[in-house]
Amino acid sequence: MNPTTKKLQLAAVAIALAVSGAVSAEDFAGKTIEWTIPFSETGGSAKWGNFFAPLLSEAMPGAPSVVVKFMPGAGSTKGANWFQREKHKDGTTVFGTSGSTQFPYLLGDPRVRYEYKDWNPVMATGTGGVAYLNAEDGKLYDGTANKLKGKTFVYGNQGATRLDLVPALAWDMLGLDVQHVMGIKGRGDGRKMFESGEATIDYQTSASYLKGAQPLVDEGKAVPMMSWGALDSSGDIVRDPTFPDMPTFKEVCDATDGCETTGPQWDAWKAFFVAGFPVQKIAFLPAGTPQDVIDTYVAAFDAVGARDDFAEISSKRLGKYPMFTGDAAKAALETALNVNDEAKDFIKGYLKDKFGVSLDK
Repeated sequence: MNPTTKKLQLAAVAIALAVSGAVSAEDFAGKTIEWTIPFSETGGSAKWGNFFAPLLSEAMPGAPSVVVKFMPGAGSTKGANWFQREKHKDGTTVFGTSGSTQFPYLLGDPRVRYEYKDWNPVMATGTGGVAYLNAEDGKLYDGTANKLKGKTFVYGNQGATRLDLVPALAWDMLGLDVQHVMGIKGRGDGRKMFESGEATIDYQTSASYLKGAQPLVDEGKAVPMMSWGALDSSGDIVRDPTFPDMPTFKEVCDATDGCETTGPQWDAWKAFFVAGFPVQKIAFLPAGTPQDVIDTYVAAFDAVGARDDFAEISSKRLGKYPMFTGDAAKAALETALNVNDEAKDFIKGYLKDKFGVSLDK
């Protein structure tokens, strides 16, 4: 069995054991929990935080208010650097990361001043991603990128070392000419560029696609191209369970002239896909948080996951992806941060050649 998948499966088993004996010693009655998201209020992380906030409020002892706050900037490193300076006070500070927070950390981005090992993960979820075209170019799409070659596309990019490197590398592997408009604050802003016609190709994580891009598809203003896919029990790329009728990038690559699903380019793409999507969004408590507070949060998220309606409401809002808590969230985080040096070196070279970004120290 693929080591990555095995670790995730073991993590899933640990969910039932992580806090089976935990007692919620903390009472949060009358308190306000601030859940900070280091992106704009228009993207997938915002939808993720806004989905879980009221559920967490109901599950926490004392039913505290849970308020989602936004701190966009520098592709999430601004918020992450802020959180690194935060220390436990009264258990009312939660921070939510994304793959766009993990990638700069993995690549040694000089703006990173945060250390994941100092933080306390209490909940993690996976997600997927969907790339789509405008209506005009979508008429040329036949499940391959062959008829799209020779055209110039425009894409709103959050930053070279962010989660956007997954679509950027995928489009290059397909031989597409994509011009990147750098520095948008979140994927929701990229979708707005697409809606206004400033961008002609876009990608959204599953939650944002379901809420913001699917209506464009329904109106005939966008054409879905592919999902990034999901991992099966052997660690192979398979169709995303949220979008089972949509081809994966691997399928489109296999069908496109000149695109290879073997070799260092593919290995690097897959490694960062795994780091950025199957365990993409993670809720953390700050350094120094006492174990009883951690246990209280884990028990609350376990209660959220045990709701009779959780599978239905989460699949509609976020997609069909697993949720990990407690020790399982820790194991999932380790999986997300486990990228080999060969993949890192390839991506660093790609970023330098493609975007002029040098991460060499």
